[in-house]
Amino acid sequence: MAEAVPVRCPACLRENGYTAPVFPCACGSPVHPPLDLAAPPVPLTHRTWSDTWVTVRCTTCGRESEWPHPELGCGSCGTVVLIPVHPLEATGTSAGPAGGSPATARPDRDSTGPGPAGGPTGGSGGATDGRPAHIPPPPAPPVPRPAFRPVTIRTARDAVATAALYLRWLGFRDVRQPDGRPIPAATVDLRAPGLVAQVDPTTAPAGLRAVECVWLNGLTASATSVYFALAGYTEDARARADDLGIPLFVMDLTGMPQPVNDPADALVGPDA
Repeated sequence: MAEAVPVRCPACLRENGYTAPVFPCACGSPVHPPLDLAAPPVPLTHRTWSDTWVTVRCTTCGRESEWPHPELGCGSCGTVVLIPVHPLEATGTSAGPAGGSPATARPDRDSTGPGPAGGPTGGSGGATDGRPAHIPPPPAPPVPRPAFRPVTIRTARDAVATAALYLRWLGFRDVRQPDGRPIPAATVDLRAPGLVAQVDPTTAPAGLRAVECVWLNGLTASATSVYFALAGYTEDARARADDLGIPLFVMDLTGMPQPVNDPADALVGPDA
């Protein structure tokens, strides 16, 4: 585990202890952003997408992946700062084992190897019932599951309500929307014990970043990540979801969610 380092707040000059997060590489090795403690932290006054992510190279296999940029909230004045990170060319790590280049090929849906950015896929390492090993089954319902009764979707609120009903039908309990307005406003979070779900009621296909974000939210909460979309998914988003084992569902206007990848089929199970 990485040791805590002192980070001085540029606003109030208080020193705060900070421990760099550790993420799982696809090869199984822990990776963490290489902090540049010689550079001063930068106050975060306006969040952009480029500020949110940083490219980190695994020192074991050489794979380059994008992870959340290290940031810290001052415990005294509340200022949020970005902690500088060494660029890749300054880390001094090798390109990969035996001088090879980092792995860039994306496995297909039937691959049994690990996916990029640390997400295992379904395969020989999954549970014996065909469910990917890192996706826990939903709580078993007390009675055999009846047929799902769809609700016609006319508004974005209908889409969110339909996704919540479907998750309850799968067996998840206490499905709710967190307090406060979601960011971005076009997508809506749903939470339940052991579950993090994202509902996209827009007319544009969900993209790669949307799938990665819901996976990171689930990873942080040690929960199953699920995505619902009205307009489907881009090709890159579906490939990444398969790599990471994220169940994807698409909803039509009749209100009937349909699984679109193997993890979703495994989550629904044979009773659907």
